[in-house]
Amino acid sequence: MTAPVTSIEDLKYPVGKFSFSGELSAEDRAKCIAHIDQAPAKLRAAVHGLSPQQIDTPYRPEGWTVRQVVHHVPDSHMNAFIRFKLAMTEDEPTIKPYMENKWAMLGDIPNTPVETSLALLELLHQKWVILLKSLAPADFARKFKHPELGPQTLDRALAMYAWHGQHHVAHINRLRDRMGWK
Repeated sequence: MTAPVTSIEDLKYPVGKFSFSGELSAEDRAKCIAHIDQAPAKLRAAVHGLSPQQIDTPYRPEGWTVRQVVHHVPDSHMNAFIRFKLAMTEDEPTIKPYMENKWAMLGDIPNTPVETSLALLELLHQKWVILLKSLAPADFARKFKHPELGPQTLDRALAMYAWHGQHHVAHINRLRDRMGWK
């Protein structure tokens, strides 16, 4: 039996849209770092026990499959990790955005086991969390320039990527709930 769905917007943003009100407190940063630290285990748990057919099911109409979501998260977070390093070593570097929808259609996505991206995410986040915990509070005010979004502080990027992991785990968990997959 499937659970009712209220709107396509709820399917797209199961934890709500990202919002950022400004500089994070030390407590907020710690919470964000904890979310980033926990994201790999939560993503792994979200896909645990799914069959190949379930892995290739879209999480919403006209949305990515679970497989695409799992591969997208480390792709996105590798970009984020590099953005943090650039912002820490250069004066407001301009970063290169990437076309995530096109990346999700490349040949590695259907041909790579999800385990590969789960392992990659675990190792990436181990290193990223070490970096994040090494930063001084003032470091989170450092910026990179996003060609479409303008200057972005590391505080904002930290909050966004903490949200991002939760967002995609919720896509999979809500699909499981709607489909009655245990």
